[in-house]
Amino acid sequence: MKSTVEHLSPTRVRINVEVPFDELKPNFDRAYKKLAAQVRIPGFRPGKAPARVIESRIGRAPILDEVVNEAIPAKYMEAITEGEVRTLGQPNIEVTKLEDGDHIAFTAEVDIRPDITIPAFGELSVTVDDLELADDEVNEQLDELRARFGTLTGVERAAENGDFVSIDLAATVDGQEVEEAKTSGLSYEVGSGEMIEGIDEAITGTSAGESATFTTKLVAGEFAGQDAEVTVTVNSVKVRELPEPDDEFAQLASEFDTIDELKSDLRERLTRVKKMQQGVQARDKVLEALLEVTEVPLPEKVVESEVEVRKHDAVHTFDHDEAKFEEFLTSQGQTLEQFNTDVQEEAEKAVKTQLVLDSIADAENVNVDDNELTERIIYQAQRFGISPDEYVQRAQQSGQLGAIFADVRRGKALASVVRLATVTDASGNAVDLEELFGPREAAQEEPAANAPVEDAESK
Repeated sequence: MKSTVEHLSPTRVRINVEVPFDELKPNFDRAYKKLAAQVRIPGFRPGKAPARVIESRIGRAPILDEVVNEAIPAKYMEAITEGEVRTLGQPNIEVTKLEDGDHIAFTAEVDIRPDITIPAFGELSVTVDDLELADDEVNEQLDELRARFGTLTGVERAAENGDFVSIDLAATVDGQEVEEAKTSGLSYEVGSGEMIEGIDEAITGTSAGESATFTTKLVAGEFAGQDAEVTVTVNSVKVRELPEPDDEFAQLASEFDTIDELKSDLRERLTRVKKMQQGVQARDKVLEALLEVTEVPLPEKVVESEVEVRKHDAVHTFDHDEAKFEEFLTSQGQTLEQFNTDVQEEAEKAVKTQLVLDSIADAENVNVDDNELTERIIYQAQRFGISPDEYVQRAQQSGQLGAIFADVRRGKALASVVRLATVTDASGNAVDLEELFGPREAAQEEPAANAPVEDAESK
């Protein structure tokens, strides 16, 4: 087999392949065997007819088709391996010559990972918010803990903000009942904002046994994006009484003996959360800074594929009814043109991010071990409320295990950048991110500034 690689652009190549027929003998043997099992020939048992008999029976063309369809994918993979071409996405393959008994020639156009010049990580500098913790935040956490031990007591008055009510709901659109919006005996905290827009205002001031009607826009289901008349009936009104924040409560709700010890623990927990939030902000800002100073030619077909996936996911919520989706956009004050522009920008940024982090992972020799992959699988399974085994099974069926591996690898690559970047808070103090990203000393040797990096492994 002979193959050459022709660079059409920094992100796309044409691979020219020529395969002599003497390399295709195993393919012909398999083709004859497969077709023999499918064709009934008098005097021969199924699958036992000789090649010349099969060919005289069905002709040469079906055999050549079978050989070509089997051989080309394998020869394509052989060509990209020999040429060290690291591809992105699926190729466009065209058979350019088929001379029976002599050779097959075909071309394959495919996107590739571009060469990327990595900036010096140590030159990246970002500023994050100060780590501030007010006493009110600690008290808020304490109140949430007290609420878990609170008791609900019925009251004979109209519902107020913070009350708990039992309600029935019904909705209509242009007089047609919306079945999925109908419910009864639903418990709801007034003012929580966790239900449809307008319900808090409707319930406030309504007593048990009374109803209120309001208009709201549905965001999902058959009538998504349309105005609905919603009737809410209040069955009961209850107020939550909280235990006193004293030593007795601390002993009831925690392992601590005093309320001061409990508050101190809450403060420490909140501080850790704040540090994690600060770390996430640092990670995101370092990534933004990295992308800003890194030139990346974007593979057109890969971006197009990402755009299509995002558009498909957006319209899927509306059962792929584009008219309903456009109505929803209008209700959100957005035009379809604006949506398409946003999706294009988001897709380009996502592809650029993947290419940059994959290149860094290659340069840093980032590996992912079994424990790291397992941790990500467990985390994702918990998010979806399923077992890790079921999540793995679904990922295998959808071909997403490779994407999970790549995502973990990119996360580790970004962590190596964050460790070497300069991160300060708004007050000018250096931010210690060692707990989240590991010590700077643990970072591998930084690539030289402006060093070109080969494109990453093909998907």
